[in-house]
Amino acid sequence: MKQTVFLLCAIICLSSCTKQETITEPEVISTIKKFDDGWEKKNMAAVDSVLSPSYIYFTQSGNTFTRDSVVATAGQSTYSLSSMDRSEIAVTITGNTAVVSTRWKGVGTYRGVPFNEDQRCSIVLIKENGQVQILSEHCTPIKTNRIFH
Repeated sequence: MKQTVFLLCAIICLSSCTKQETITEPEVISTIKKFDDGWEKKNMAAVDSVLSPSYIYFTQSGNTFTRDSVVATAGQSTYSLSSMDRSEIAVTITGNTAVVSTRWKGVGTYRGVPFNEDQRCSIVLIKENGQVQILSEHCTPIKTNRIFH
C-alpha cells in the first residue's frame, strides 16, 4: 500500500513539474514567414503545415473562415497576389502563446475582383508538442479617416 501511495505521489509530482513549452520570437517570425511564403507561392501544403487544427480566420465583414477554406483559397487559381508585404511586426509572448500585430499589404485578384489591401492583422500562435502553429487571425483595413482611434 505504501509503495502505491508513494508511486502515485511521485507521478503527480512529476506531472505537475513538467515545464510548459515557451514559444520564442524567432519561432513566431519563422512560422508567419512560412505562412506568407505559402500564400505568395500558392503552396497549400506550406499554408496547411502552419495552421492549428482549430484555426479560424475572422473576416473583415464579420464572418469566419474555416481552416479548410483558408487552405483551399491559398491554392485556388481564382486567388492571385501580384505583390504582398508584411511589416510593423510586434510580438507579445505569454508562455506557449504569442499575439502578433502586423501590417499586411497585398495587391491581387480574388474571383475576378481586384484588391489593394492595407490591413492591421492580429495573429495568435501557440506552441504545443514542439510545434508552432497559427491558431487564429483577424485583419482590419487601415483607414485614413478615423472615427474613434
